Amino acid sequence: CNYDHVLPMLSFVPGLGPRKAAHLKQSLTRIGGVIESRKALLQKRLLGPVVYNNAVAFLRIREIDQLHSQYLHPLDDTRLHPDVYHRHNWAVKIAIDALELGDVDKGSNEQRDEFAISSLRNVMHDSKQEVRKLFEATRQEWESKYGPTFNVAAWNPRINVPSDRWRDKVEELDLEAFSDIIAKDGLGKWLSHLMMIKWEFRLPFEDPRTPMEPLSGDKLFRLLTGETDSTLCPGREVTGKVVKNTDYGSRVRLEGNIPAFIPLRNLADERVESADDVVQVGIAITAIITEVKKDHMSVDLSLKMEDFRKPQSSWERPASLRPLDTYFDRQASSRIEEDKSKKREEHINALQSKTRIGDDSQGGADRRSGAVTRRACVHPAFRNARNDAVDRELREGGEGMVGEALIRPSSKSCDSLALHWVVRPGVIRVIEVHEFDKDTDASVGNILKIKNEEYGSIDELLGRYISPMNDKVEEAIQHRKFLNLGEDDVDERLKKEKANNPKGMFYFLCWNEQYPGYLSLRFLLTTNPRSQNIGISPDGYLWGPKTYPNMDILLNDFKKNPRASRSSGASAAG
Repeated sequence: CNYDHVLPMLSFVPGLGPRKAAHLKQSLTRIGGVIESRKALLQKRLLGPVVYNNAVAFLRIREIDQLHSQYLHPLDDTRLHPDVYHRHNWAVKIAIDALELGDVDKGSNEQRDEFAISSLRNVMHDSKQEVRKLFEATRQEWESKYGPTFNVAAWNPRINVPSDRWRDKVEELDLEAFSDIIAKDGLGKWLSHLMMIKWEFRLPFEDPRTPMEPLSGDKLFRLLTGETDSTLCPGREVTGKVVKNTDYGSRVRLEGNIPAFIPLRNLADERVESADDVVQVGIAITAIITEVKKDHMSVDLSLKMEDFRKPQSSWERPASLRPLDTYFDRQASSRIEEDKSKKREEHINALQSKTRIGDDSQGGADRRSGAVTRRACVHPAFRNARNDAVDRELREGGEGMVGEALIRPSSKSCDSLALHWVVRPGVIRVIEVHEFDKDTDASVGNILKIKNEEYGSIDELLGRYISPMNDKVEEAIQHRKFLNLGEDDVDERLKKEKANNPKGMFYFLCWNEQYPGYLSLRFLLTTNPRSQNIGISPDGYLWGPKTYPNMDILLNDFKKNPRASRSSGASAAG
């Protein structure tokens, strides 16, 4: 470690850590800053036996100017553990057998060491030359087919070169048979180490991992959305929900939560001044994909009939998809597209005929029968169903339907609707909505009214009435005084608190079990628990004749005079 700025990386070597890494650096500095071999780490007591065994394969002994006169072991600059070339000497045996040099046991110890190191250098040089030949051959083969576009960094001889193309000497050895001999001698299974020796001969200390590639448009889009060019491409019909209308078009949320956009020019075949003239927020639509903008994580859509009528073959095919086969039957494909176009036209005409409710020959809006009837409403929150059917649908939705609301025709009169609001799991509050300015019995009133508040559409009703009340419910259940318990359990809690502190006045909030969608403010002054009903409205919380913008203000008013009896008017608040 010659550079201090890379010293912190030494602490990540297995077996070291910050303290041992700093001690190793100090010890190396004390003896001159360099060592000539991995064994010297143990011989000079720079590392203990256990730490040495864990860390040594990750420490490289590289040739530098200070070690120029030293005869360095070539495998000290590889990922091989000294167990395979010092303790067991298997790497040396593989090198000698590959070079067919005969017996290594002849001569003195020094001569045997020089012979082993020379054999290792020769076989590593042979493998290195083979890697260079294979690289040049692969590059030339690629450029002869695709031109000068060969990616050097992406070339991996472990993967890109089949085993039958290797011609280095180490490839001629049967390492599996060698590992079987070792296993029969009772030394364990070492095949993976033997294969690693082969590859370290070829690519010393080469990191087998490929660098992380930054997530670009195509890959990032596929990971985030799960969609590819084969599932989401121009010309494909998709279904989504309009979430917002802007001055430039409509924002849509497709299945899979994919954002999409319909430009103003693509909302209709004729000129459109405002997106609200064509689509309303909250409705479900079917549109045609015109462009997939992967870099922007968005999809451009169109509602123009000319785009719906365009054959699939006329849309631009994504470049990532394989080209059509030369034997692709284009005539049969055209016939299938024509059949689909006819069915689509019939479907569109049927939808357009159904939307013509009341024409001039029938008297239009002047002919009202005054009878309760089904509504011609396609809003996704509207149901032409009875009370029990709507309640069943909401309850079967489970917790996912909490805060949602559905609307149905009221059975009380032809000019009223019933709003079913899921306050909490299993509890539904029904609110009456009066209709005014109706065109026909089958139409929904142009003005919807709850108490004294008017709304211009179902979307406005859900946005200005239901959404604020959902916020108030969330605020109430997050309040420190709210207990998600039954009224009897809350009373028992009050009695325990009172028993622990007889002089105190205790109170809690819980759900009112008698009136759906109401809170119960339960308190204990003396011996018997009492309660006050708290209503929920878009403007706040109702206690008696007053409306409080938040729960803390209501509770402060309650604590000033808890004995005051106020009628919250459960029926009036609904």
